[in-house]
Amino acid sequence: MNRLILSIMTLISGSLCNCGQQNFKTIDADEFETAISSDSVQLLDVRTVEEYNEAHISADSVINIDELQPDFMTKARKVLDKGKTVAVYCRSGRRSADAAKKLSDEGYKVIDLKGGILEWQERGKKTCK
Repeated sequence: MNRLILSIMTLISGSLCNCGQQNFKTIDADEFETAISSDSVQLLDVRTVEEYNEAHISADSVINIDELQPDFMTKARKVLDKGKTVAVYCRSGRRSADAAKKLSDEGYKVIDLKGGILEWQERGKKTCK
């Protein structure tokens, strides 16, 4: 009887919270490069405008929304399509992981660049100003 009650409680508590699980995938620069070449992926740079203007990933279309701003999600909701995957990156991976969590919590399918643009550049991938 105690096992049955414990099993039921475990099942219920597991379904009520994600308990720290992330609902997005963090991938390396090679996988990220392949992913962003698809028309069904939106590329999102979550750094400041100044950082973005210094260099950003070279792609047909890059959306820049500063993750540190209080209106980040308001802006994201206005420009991002929930029907397309969001490929997110920042400088080193911390802000993009925060942004990826916020976006995935709202129902977006998200992939995050491990190591950010620093890792991208380290791997010799293209950037532009």
